[in-house]
Amino acid sequence: MTKPFIVFGAPLIGREEIDEVVATLESGWIGTGPRVAAFERAFAEYKGTSSEHMAAVNSCTAALHIAMIAAGLEPGDEVITTPLTFCATVNAIIHAGATPVLADIDPATMNIDPREIASRITPRTRALLPVHFAGRPCAMDAIMAIAERHGLKVIEDCAHAIETEYHGCKAGTFGHFGCFSFYVTKNVVTGEGGMVYARNEGDIGRVKILALHGMSKDAWHRFSDKGYKHYQVVECGFKYNMMDIQAAIGLHQLARVEHNWLRRQEIWNRYQEAFFDLPVTRPADPEPDTRHAYHLYTILIDKERCGIARDDFLDLMTRAGIGVGVHYLSIPEHPYYQKRFGWQAEAWPNAMRVGRSTVSLPLSARLNEDDVQRIIDAVRGVF
Repeated sequence: MTKPFIVFGAPLIGREEIDEVVATLESGWIGTGPRVAAFERAFAEYKGTSSEHMAAVNSCTAALHIAMIAAGLEPGDEVITTPLTFCATVNAIIHAGATPVLADIDPATMNIDPREIASRITPRTRALLPVHFAGRPCAMDAIMAIAERHGLKVIEDCAHAIETEYHGCKAGTFGHFGCFSFYVTKNVVTGEGGMVYARNEGDIGRVKILALHGMSKDAWHRFSDKGYKHYQVVECGFKYNMMDIQAAIGLHQLARVEHNWLRRQEIWNRYQEAFFDLPVTRPADPEPDTRHAYHLYTILIDKERCGIARDDFLDLMTRAGIGVGVHYLSIPEHPYYQKRFGWQAEAWPNAMRVGRSTVSLPLSARLNEDDVQRIIDAVRGVF
């Protein structure tokens, strides 16, 4: 029999999530309500803070956008970020009215290089947006030192980094804002969803207002059994709120976050050992006094060294029934940004090289031992 295709990033969904979603549907309240509030509390507890610092939204993209607005960014302000990220990071900067400035990556960690950040500070720089790539923490000590020296806001993109820690501190809690993703391929899943952490409670209050049309009260507080409450529109906001039906999934996903992290660590270590003798570049081991979220396992396929082009490798893996990903083609490779900003990939050589050679292999807690062995055998079979 033909073995089933291994879907890249397929989440592990349990009976608890299914039952909670059904209970939500049967409750008559599926919009923003008590389960969203419970999810905010649970996520805050996991991050070692209080729910007064958390706001659940419908995506990490939304989280980034309204975090930058709440940070006070204005047209003409510059935000420095990495060229090795999903387009949402840069798009959110643009939608907030600011100008993205790219600083190249450290080729070993694939995270933004603090030395490159420092070289791109101008009088118009107002914020730094580091991305904890693949779940590996950025060098936050150096980044925060730069921010403090120049009076800059720091907005952490933690889409890959729910479990990540750096020198004993949780990713997303270093800067003024931290933005998280619960997209279907992420380590905690709500289908679509995100979360904003704000160091300042006043900022999170504004984030919550911006996330729901700029209204002073959400629907749960307007229509609950406490009696109707009038609202006022105090800002021109957005439709970025999370629904209870999403939070119903997230509550049980979050309850298993550490168990799933251990499973992904096991798979990561299996890959590291299995590919030791292959002509590929494996990811660097986690640095001391850090915690890697093990969100992505990426290898680099260099044609001269491997004897095969990256895209041919992708095709061969797909034919073998293994779903693979590319994280990411560097931002300056895309036509939109070339046309708008005049960017050329060669200006960021480290990100360009990684983007043209990277492959992400499946790394989900859903994978069983047979799946993992199939993936290993398929990779080794290519060589």
